[in-house]
Amino acid sequence: MDIVGLAIGLLSGAAGGNVAGKAMNSGMGTLGRSITGIVGGTGLAMLAPMIPGLGGLFPAPADGASFNIMSIVMNIVSGGVGGGILTAILGKVMGGK
Repeated sequence: MDIVGLAIGLLSGAAGGNVAGKAMNSGMGTLGRSITGIVGGTGLAMLAPMIPGLGGLFPAPADGASFNIMSIVMNIVSGGVGGGILTAILGKVMGGK
């Protein structure tokens, strides 16, 4: 994963964590939801290309380009989903309302 993909995973993970935490009224607070989302989003963004069947959705940059639109979109999606899932799980474990 390049630095652009990592940054996108961090940001979309924080956003996904905050959305999921707000939706389930978790008591983690904005900082807690952001940190949890960053961990989950970055983790899934890094692991998603290794999941069988998903590898083709994360194309490698062509002709020496540093990034392409499809890889950016997939990093946003996987970051947001990963951040949301981990935040939802931890929100339930911590006793979300």
